[in-house]
Amino acid sequence: MGHGQSKIKVPPKGLAILAMVGPGLVWAGEYIGSGEVILCTRLGALLGVAILWAPMLAIFLKYVIGLAGARYTTTTGEGMIDMFSRVPGPGNWAVWIVLIGQFCAAAVSISALASSAAAFIHALVPLNQVMLGWGVTLFCVAVVWGNKFDPVRYIASALVLVMVVGVVYVALKVAPEAGELAAGLFGFRLPDMPRWALESGAATGNVWAELLPVLGWAAGGFASQVWYSYWVLESGYGQAANTGFGVRADEEMLGGMDGETAVRIKGWCRVVNVDATTALLVGSGVTACFVVAGAGVLGRMQLAPDGPQLAIQLAEIFSQFWGSTGAFLFLAAGVAAMVSTNLCQFAGWPRIMADCLRVLFPAMAGRYAPHKVRRLFVFIFLVSNMLIINTFGINPVGLLKVGAVLDGLLLSPLQAIIIIYALVVVLPGMLSKEAAAILKPGKVLISLLAVSAIVFGYFALVKIPTMF
Repeated sequence: MGHGQSKIKVPPKGLAILAMVGPGLVWAGEYIGSGEVILCTRLGALLGVAILWAPMLAIFLKYVIGLAGARYTTTTGEGMIDMFSRVPGPGNWAVWIVLIGQFCAAAVSISALASSAAAFIHALVPLNQVMLGWGVTLFCVAVVWGNKFDPVRYIASALVLVMVVGVVYVALKVAPEAGELAAGLFGFRLPDMPRWALESGAATGNVWAELLPVLGWAAGGFASQVWYSYWVLESGYGQAANTGFGVRADEEMLGGMDGETAVRIKGWCRVVNVDATTALLVGSGVTACFVVAGAGVLGRMQLAPDGPQLAIQLAEIFSQFWGSTGAFLFLAAGVAAMVSTNLCQFAGWPRIMADCLRVLFPAMAGRYAPHKVRRLFVFIFLVSNMLIINTFGINPVGLLKVGAVLDGLLLSPLQAIIIIYALVVVLPGMLSKEAAAILKPGKVLISLLAVSAIVFGYFALVKIPTMF
């Protein structure tokens, strides 16, 4: 068997592809958290369904980035951080940007989720919120350290499903007419902040201060797209069956790849298309329901969730229909959503940090086992979490806004540009001519990546300064 003959399984076809869907469901489950439950509901309460186009646009463009990055992983067998390391220039500059930018984003975002979880728990058990935030942090660290995810995942998934089903029901009950929904989805209008929000101090007149965080965390931020490449690796799609996490592509094998192997990989790329599109459909549908529910319930009550009472205010979405029982279910499901997302962050960001260090310092990677490096960052984020919560108190909306912008907007344009470079320049240079011709990315995908880079670049460079 030659170097180009890899042990790649025959890809599924037709309905059998649905049985292979997995990473996309994890992706959707990971980003249906604070961004949707808190930020999107608040956005709907303030600006109504007229703003639906914004999170839907962001989700679609993030879907394009995640899909394209996963296709690269499926073809080469290496994750997104290794892809960043292939950008020409001095000293792995792109990986350094990821390391520094994502460290800052992780510290704030993990604290934001712990703060949000504490607000929901406090609504059920009126204890000191700062202590509750520390308790959530210690719980997540214990689960991640011991790798005991399954019991927590099953309970959290069941409760989050209750919330999702409930919010879909509420959205259907309070949804405006089809014409108004269509105008919100395709009108691209930027509504003014309502007078009641300004007079009550619930919001400022700066619409972008509310909109940009939602754009940042719709479909997750930069990290979610990196994690998606990890989940594809773990699922063994295409060339990932021959490598795994933290393993660079076998360039000798790729350079000798024959046509039959390339055709098989192309089949696995179709699996990625279905998998990522599943995440798109599930995530966009649930997100839209939170916006509609926020507009139809909280907006009519002239209530924009914020501050220590945030969870109780959000629970009005359920209590309006099911009374105190509904409020309790919403709060319990909210705790599950915040804690499970916090667990994903404590598991995912240390992995990104360790991946960056492996690329930047190969000698260190040879001396220290990957799990030890990941645990080091788990401990660092434990300390940063406690310091941030102690300094700023329980401020879910404020921390979420900062975390969403840091993670979801600042690096997304660079991510899209580097993926274009990887697909157009790096990949053809790694593959044999025969394989490169078969696996050449379509013009539509490259064009959409370029649109993603331009749109998120505009938000990052032009609109983020207006937040302040």
